Amino acid sequence: MAKKIKIYIDNRPYEVEDGQTIMQAADKLGYHIPRLCYHPKLSIEGACRVCIVQVEGMKNYVASCAYPVADGMKILTHTKELRTARRDIVELILDNHPEDCHTCERDGICELQRLAYAMGLRHRHFEGERKCYAKDLSSESVIRDPNKCILCGRCVRICSEIQKVNNLGYAYRGFKTVVIPAYDMPFSESVCTACGQCINVCPTAAFVEKNHTQELFEKLQDDNFVKVVQFAPSVRAAIGEAFGFEPGVSKEKETVAALRRLGFDYVFDTQFCADLTIMEEASEFLERLKGKGKLPMITSCSSAWMKCMEQFYPDLIGNISTCKSPMSMMGALLKTYFADKIKTEPKKILSVAVMCCTAKKYEASRPELRINGMPAVDIVVTTRELAWMIKSGGVDFINIKGEDFDKPLGLSSGGGAIFGATGGVMEAAIRTAYELYTGEPLMEIEINELRGLKGIKEGLISLDGAQVRVAVAHGLGNANALLEIVRKDPGRYHFIEIMGCPGGCIGGGGQPYAGLNSIPLDEDTLKKRAQALYDIDRHKTIRRAHNNPDIRRLYREFLGKPLGEKSHELLHTHYKAKFPRGIIPQELTTR
Repeated sequence: MAKKIKIYIDNRPYEVEDGQTIMQAADKLGYHIPRLCYHPKLSIEGACRVCIVQVEGMKNYVASCAYPVADGMKILTHTKELRTARRDIVELILDNHPEDCHTCERDGICELQRLAYAMGLRHRHFEGERKCYAKDLSSESVIRDPNKCILCGRCVRICSEIQKVNNLGYAYRGFKTVVIPAYDMPFSESVCTACGQCINVCPTAAFVEKNHTQELFEKLQDDNFVKVVQFAPSVRAAIGEAFGFEPGVSKEKETVAALRRLGFDYVFDTQFCADLTIMEEASEFLERLKGKGKLPMITSCSSAWMKCMEQFYPDLIGNISTCKSPMSMMGALLKTYFADKIKTEPKKILSVAVMCCTAKKYEASRPELRINGMPAVDIVVTTRELAWMIKSGGVDFINIKGEDFDKPLGLSSGGGAIFGATGGVMEAAIRTAYELYTGEPLMEIEINELRGLKGIKEGLISLDGAQVRVAVAHGLGNANALLEIVRKDPGRYHFIEIMGCPGGCIGGGGQPYAGLNSIPLDEDTLKKRAQALYDIDRHKTIRRAHNNPDIRRLYREFLGKPLGEKSHELLHTHYKAKFPRGIIPQELTTR
């Protein structure tokens, strides 16, 4: 039990736990000290100084995010002098910031904007030189705008501390300080994995996803296309937050209805192809268990993880499942199976995906995923982008009546739903692999060891007496730690799931921005989103991918069998080492 000490905040006595910072203690006692660079999941930067307080006996103000409490400490949080100092600090930040709030991506949901309002800023008093940089538009997924950067360092810290990619850093000094990739390389040539976590934690709009909403609006008005859309499991678990609903409220049917109002002819479920992924991936794993392939097999659904793997783990390419992601499998089916079903030329199918993940935009551009020379997925928009389109399109999402997915690619099992949470792919795969291997259904299909937000989770599965060791990691930093274990002890695991974002897809870089009183990547929000998917699974009549009748019909009518010739042609792919400019290949294996 932590030692209790006595402190005074604004002349009121309190008992608090020793070892906390002033900010942490104040938060628990109901005192909100303004902050900007602080994030509870990241190291303490102490850069912005917005969180300053007065401590009796200290000559200067102290940063409450970094300064520890002490017994008998007397703290003042909102004196006239403090309010003036904070206002001046924020005003200095604001006066080197673009004056385009009403046309900015983050208008109304910008932390700097909220802070300026709270500080009472109504005029810009300081004039002088302002920074002026070109936007980096090179990436398929992420746009970097240094002019909107306030040097809080959140992006640098999440990239290095949580994701362990280390793509971003500070360059130059003083007024010219800027956050850039190494050697000021364009994002497209850097080691950026396109995960979009920099977008999630950026308090302004220095990082945003590459927007495809206007292009999509135009295509939806073009009668030459059959407009088909799919959306990922985690989209339904999070999109409601953009409309004021509490986290964890599934809006599956409402999203289907809204997409039809926007002009889509068919609305399919990525979860259908999550079931299809399980059929292929479980079969591939069982083949490798028989010695026909390298172990441990590592899942390949996460686009950011695939790019990370090609850059930093080329020695493990042979361990990667050859299965495409559910999004790309659906795209392949739309340009072949579905086009034939509706007697339409594949080039007239507009294939759109709504994803939680900014890296899916990068995935859609990968040339090896094209189908007969065509992109399998023509346009990817994020959950955030779709929420804006629904608002812009005049759709009353709050009161809309829900509708069902279209057939034949809209029916899914509970196993497909849990793909959106860390551990879900593994859990769904085990449900099917067990029955394919033993001929009997797995009775306890909810595998709690694989659930939750622990960075690395391990499990032991018995397949008819054979002991299968599995592991799950979410976030690229945890993936790094897990794969170092694999490099040192290649026989420790048989099957590994990796998701590039914290929490899995529910914490994707394209999910709704944190609300007014919430924190980006807040664990409570992630847990609620995950629970929404587990609830969908629990209420499904069909909970195992191989029991989905439409999946069985697809194999019977078109694909033949899992890992068959047609399946390999459409549902599997390959990967190769990628060495970004400035990286020496032999260094990649040691990171």
